[in-house]
Amino acid sequence: MFDFIRKRINKTIKDSEKAVPEDEITEQESIEEPVEEEIEETSETEEVESNEEEEKSADETEEKSHEPLEEETIDETEEESDSEEEKEDKKGFFGFLRRNKNKKEDEEEKEPEQEELEKQSNDTSEEKLEDSLSEEDETINEPSEIKEESEEKSDAEKETKYDGEEKGSRFGFITKKTIKEEDIEEILEELEFSLIEGDVAFDVADRIVEAVKEDLIGRKIKRRGDMELFTTNALKKAITEIIDNGYYDLLGDIEAAKSKGEPYKIMFVGINGTGKTTTIAKIAKYLEKHNYSSVLGASDTFRAGAIEQLEYHAKNLNLKIIKHERNSDPAAVAYDTVEHAKATGKDVVLIDTSGRMQTNANLMDEMKKIKRVSQPDIVLYVGDALMGNDATEQATKFNEVIDIDGIILTKADADAKGGAAISIGHVINKPILFIGTGQSYDDLMEFEPSWMINQIFGEEEA
Repeated sequence: MFDFIRKRINKTIKDSEKAVPEDEITEQESIEEPVEEEIEETSETEEVESNEEEEKSADETEEKSHEPLEEETIDETEEESDSEEEKEDKKGFFGFLRRNKNKKEDEEEKEPEQEELEKQSNDTSEEKLEDSLSEEDETINEPSEIKEESEEKSDAEKETKYDGEEKGSRFGFITKKTIKEEDIEEILEELEFSLIEGDVAFDVADRIVEAVKEDLIGRKIKRRGDMELFTTNALKKAITEIIDNGYYDLLGDIEAAKSKGEPYKIMFVGINGTGKTTTIAKIAKYLEKHNYSSVLGASDTFRAGAIEQLEYHAKNLNLKIIKHERNSDPAAVAYDTVEHAKATGKDVVLIDTSGRMQTNANLMDEMKKIKRVSQPDIVLYVGDALMGNDATEQATKFNEVIDIDGIILTKADADAKGGAAISIGHVINKPILFIGTGQSYDDLMEFEPSWMINQIFGEEEA
């Protein structure tokens, strides 16, 4: 069941990735790349400025290192300003021998003072040179520290900018991609076509598509694969809301009636060929498993072989059957069955009715009479899943005439499309109670919306 819809929906979901075109990805990537280049260029600019500061600092250091030399030059100039007489005495390689004794004595007196001055001058020069070199080291270190701080800041900015984006996606740009209606228009058209082709009623398919559209538009995606996830979740949510038409606690109601000493009465309706009589036998078996006794009422007095068919099932299940002659009043059969249940203490009355087309007014009136006489606690419509949208239309008509309370969908195991199961409950706003999954008495399962969702969105079998 649901093979067709599952395949088509899975195809639509996979195609949803195309909502983010490849060229848009390329364009966004080219927008993001310059950000990194700009950061790198900023770092390079800071390095150039650091180099310029280093050169400038080096020049200043060099100038400072020459200052002591200038003082030495001044001392030399002062020495050259000696008297002309000294110059004359110094002429020649042996001129110093002609210096007189007094001058020797004066020079000997001045010599300690001169040495002291030169020593002070040298000490001052060394101190200035050391200070200059120290300033040079500081100047050289400062650009290096600036460079390191700049690189750390640049790395921090990069990490801050891309950290959040890298966590969710390889491409940070997609965090800015917001789904618009034009992005998913083609996907929605394909989805609606797939649902209708899968026997989902047109109105139901339209509602599902609108719900998916509202869910997707405005969402922000981090990567193309997110479109598939968002589309899947939106579809699951929409279909769940469609098929979840409430819960009917059948066993709880039966127990409540039993506690009052009254039999619980179930009336089955539907057209010919849907498996209505076999379904009644399955329900009897289901009740037996839950320790409830039942009696069968053969109110289908119109169809040839209908009474015999119900007798066959009653014999197999060891059940009591109430029957009249063929073409007798079906309402009278229903009444007698209820009275028998009261007299014998049966827990549940199962009333079979003739299959009839919803267009046959006389038979529909007869069905209303059976309901009026037997006063059933619940009326269940038995529909054929293979009939697709026809089953939905038939259920609508029966509901208008007799006000059905719930649905049993038969032959679900042979229905590859599954559209009827999605549509039928929503169209008449009544819950699906059971699904027939085979020919055995045990091939009846309680309906769970989650089961259907798993069937539709489950993995395809190889």
